[in-house]
Amino acid sequence: MDLTTITYETDGRVARLTLNRPERGNGITNLMVRELAACVERANLDPEVHAIALAGSGSGFCGGYDLVESAQGEMSGASGDDVPPGSPIDPDVIAANHAPESNWDPVTDFQFMWRNVRGFMSLFHSEKPVLCKVHGFCVAGGTDMALCSDLLVIAEDAKIGYPPARVWGSPTTALWAHRIGAMRAKRLLLTGDSLTGAEAAEWGLAVDAPPAAELDARFERLVQRVARLPLNQLVMMKLLTNQVEYAHGLHATQVLGTLFDGVTRHTEEGHAFVRRAAEGGFKEAVRERDEPFGDFGLEGFGLG
Repeated sequence: MDLTTITYETDGRVARLTLNRPERGNGITNLMVRELAACVERANLDPEVHAIALAGSGSGFCGGYDLVESAQGEMSGASGDDVPPGSPIDPDVIAANHAPESNWDPVTDFQFMWRNVRGFMSLFHSEKPVLCKVHGFCVAGGTDMALCSDLLVIAEDAKIGYPPARVWGSPTTALWAHRIGAMRAKRLLLTGDSLTGAEAAEWGLAVDAPPAAELDARFERLVQRVARLPLNQLVMMKLLTNQVEYAHGLHATQVLGTLFDGVTRHTEEGHAFVRRAAEGGFKEAVRERDEPFGDFGLEGFGLG
């Protein structure tokens, strides 16, 4: 595969997928999601691979969608060079459907975002277990990849949460309530607050939250313990436990979450956010959104 947003390598029984856009905080594009799904399939078809390790390069795991592109109307390169013109993932179609003065087509929006959901869910549907290592930050759309993984190891000082719940976003994979329960999901989504890695472990979202200096070693120890099992056992154990989420209506919730995500980007407040991003830049729009809560960037987050 000719990958541009992710690196793929194998090491013994482990396939290692690393988000590789560090200059943009590993910001998600449609191309990244397509490459993610292709890498997961590659690992699933490799008879030597028993487990998949997902991580991010640079200063953090993932800062969410590359909204500098969409919020500021710069969609070139977001989907790659092989997309059909006029399709829901055509950058020109996406940009036109996000213009505040446009006649929004919610179905086109859904078709675009639902493909991203399917890409994220390739981690959940993977026959082989996916372990995700989070350092620095994992926010907004980045949490879709993290929560679609099977096991999370998060550095104790890392930031994980969904600040776009405040404006211009709804979690499309809708896994928060499934992972931490409805009440705690509401605590985060009704405020847009984020957790530290230590809090994520206390809430049962992460299985471990080591100090940053120990993150790699502790994550590797768990990866190797998982990969030691016979492949057929791993596939059966994951299929068995995933049935709980299917039985709880995960698919229907994700359809609603994806539709709501489109709605949030086309409310009066959503249009105002886009206009502000176009005028002053996306970072400034996010600063104005988050500073009243005292948690802009990596400062002041955490429930304490």
